[in-house]
Amino acid sequence: QVQVVESGGGLVPPGGSLRLSCTASGNIERVNAMGWYRQAPGRNREQVALFTGGGRPHIVASLRGRFNISGDIAKYTIWLQMSDLNPVDTAVYSCILLVPGQEYWGQGTQVTVSS
Repeated sequence: QVQVVESGGGLVPPGGSLRLSCTASGNIERVNAMGWYRQAPGRNREQVALFTGGGRPHIVASLRGRFNISGDIAKYTIWLQMSDLNPVDTAVYSCILLVPGQEYWGQGTQVTVSS
């Protein structure tokens, strides 16, 4: 059984910063990648960032400069550092673990940007 758990969401004012964490546990033989998606109310889920099993970060172009992803794949953990947040960043942020042939999702953590 594999579990993926996110933490670090919350309410932050416009211009603020937030750091999300994601840790996977269970019977994990090999990690292809771990990453973050988000889904805002009334919108489709969209990719935010990916951290490969080889330790390479990828950020969606529109979020570069404000969002950064890092991780320790050996510990099945990644972080998403978000800065200069604005209300359009409000969404449920979900972590994904990609292993050969399967993907596992966390429950998601709510990020709300509001004054």
